[in-house]
Amino acid sequence: MAWKQMLVVAIAVAALCVAFLPGLAVAMEHVVGDDKGWALDFNYTAWAEGNQFVVGDTLVFEYGTASHDLVEVGGPDFLACNQPDNAAVWTSGLDRVPLDKAGPRWFFCGTDQHCERGMKLKITVLETAPPAPQPKPPLVAPPPSSPAGKLEAGFGEAAAVVTALAVAMLVL
Repeated sequence: MAWKQMLVVAIAVAALCVAFLPGLAVAMEHVVGDDKGWALDFNYTAWAEGNQFVVGDTLVFEYGTASHDLVEVGGPDFLACNQPDNAAVWTSGLDRVPLDKAGPRWFFCGTDQHCERGMKLKITVLETAPPAPQPKPPLVAPPPSSPAGKLEAGFGEAAAVVTALAVAMLVL
């Protein structure tokens, strides 16, 4: 008898886990520029638009240390490709930048005229990922009085009855 109750509890816990699974976020590592890395002649605007950044994610900048660096600045300095004295600068060639708060972030290469040549990245970090889009209902559903509509309703009712019977048997 106790094993049936344990089974019911286990099923209930599993159902709750599955129900809340989409809400659990998994931190992502984004390699900036994908296989091209942090380099000249790459469209970082398009790359950023094709990705979604959430608090807890990490940006990974891969580049040759003799050729590039990484500078994080505010919006006005980003637009002007200006590196102020208090700017955060990385030079390791494999820089990992944690995205620890929501909002915009601005990066560029401070070497030579690389920023002016487009080696710059602006992203917007979201607090959480937006919910997954829900499937759209069919454009035309069969009317309930049609044979297809009755068949669909019959399957739905049958599934509900089978589920209720299965739960009742487990409880007993």
